[in-house]
Amino acid sequence: MKILVIGASGVVGSAVAEELAGRGHEVIRASRRGPVVVDTGEPATVEELFATVSGVDAVVCCAANAPTADLVEASDDEFTAGLPGKLLGQVRLARTALHHVRDGGSITLTGGTFAEPLPGGSFGALVNAGLAAFVEAAAPELPRGLRLNLVAPGWVRESLEAFGWDPARGVPAADVARVYADLVDGTATGEVVAVTGPVPSPR
Repeated sequence: MKILVIGASGVVGSAVAEELAGRGHEVIRASRRGPVVVDTGEPATVEELFATVSGVDAVVCCAANAPTADLVEASDDEFTAGLPGKLLGQVRLARTALHHVRDGGSITLTGGTFAEPLPGGSFGALVNAGLAAFVEAAAPELPRGLRLNLVAPGWVRESLEAFGWDPARGVPAADVARVYADLVDGTATGEVVAVTGPVPSPR
């Protein structure tokens, strides 16, 4: 299959691209820094992306960061900073992609899950819940046999290492990537898959 991976320069996105390529798929890597450029928070770049990249069988979006913000002290703009990119940006991406993905193809978005309450994470939790609700409600509406799913990773080991935190609390990016790839290769739709612990390796 020809698969477009958005956010392919990030920790999870690069692992997803490698996993899909390792399964024999043709992978097109897109990110804010190119060579194929897109920013889900900028609607014009999403339109330009699909004007440039055509004939894809699947779209996987791993570009889904939302900053934390203090519930009491943050301004409205600071508190809702993750809205344009992670929530509305991915919804817009899905609605655009469904006009370009081949019949029977799939769209996979990225949410998140907190194993425990995170200081400053209340808006992030709201965004994640909104994405999950969107995917579950929108999947039955997709035309032409298209599928829509969501992966909701918890802490990723490599990201924790980069932050200088205890990596033992995280799931390796390669394990998270297998969940994305299995959804692309599978038949599920409307699924929200949380990844907070070890993912069994294929036998």
